[in-house]
Amino acid sequence: MPRHGRKYLEGRAKIEDGLLDVAGAVGAVRGAAFAKFDETLELAMRLGVDPKHADQMVRGTVVLPHGTGKSKRVIVIAAGEKLKEAEAAGADVVGGAEVVAKIQEGWTDFDAVIATPDVMKDVGKLGKILGPRGLMPNPKTGTVTFEVAKAVREIKAGKVEFRVDKTAIVHVPVGKLSFPDASLVENAEAVIQAVVKARPSAAKGRYVKSIYLSSTMGPSVKVDPVVAEAAQA
Repeated sequence: MPRHGRKYLEGRAKIEDGLLDVAGAVGAVRGAAFAKFDETLELAMRLGVDPKHADQMVRGTVVLPHGTGKSKRVIVIAAGEKLKEAEAAGADVVGGAEVVAKIQEGWTDFDAVIATPDVMKDVGKLGKILGPRGLMPNPKTGTVTFEVAKAVREIKAGKVEFRVDKTAIVHVPVGKLSFPDASLVENAEAVIQAVVKARPSAAKGRYVKSIYLSSTMGPSVKVDPVVAEAAQA
């Protein structure tokens, strides 16, 4: 079994047992952090769904009120006037078939891909490259759209995607520890609300089974699942 280092164990000892609200958990994570870099605060929610069934898949997006703390490199694959709109909105790279070809040749120096519906026939060729990285444009996440300027601005402002994994857990970064506590709390609560709102109708019983917050290197802190029930109310 893997063993944790001394600093991790010292941080873990600072965390009291029991469930906390989001604000309390953020404070506890910060108090247990020990890394010398600006760690990311990560949210994990274990859901009462079976991802093997398509009607229980949980997926969506949410714009974090205070951003992620990371500048995302966004590319837009489109044609005509949409390229100008994307560039004006702040897209880092815009283009059509030439961008598709560049990606096919191995270029992946970007964090998000937006495409207009009329070019998806070409973009579809990139499925094996973008799919495993979670970068394939999808209408459900707002990355296949003719409203390219809006999509670019949202991603630049802190839009993040969430998707339940095969173990029924959703993992989402909610900011940097250098953020004020209040900003981290608002970001985390926004994600919790979005995941609750995305509850599939086929999900039965308790939907949110557990919630944890942790820093990149530090120990996790339990958040009271009642927070999710409040978000649903």
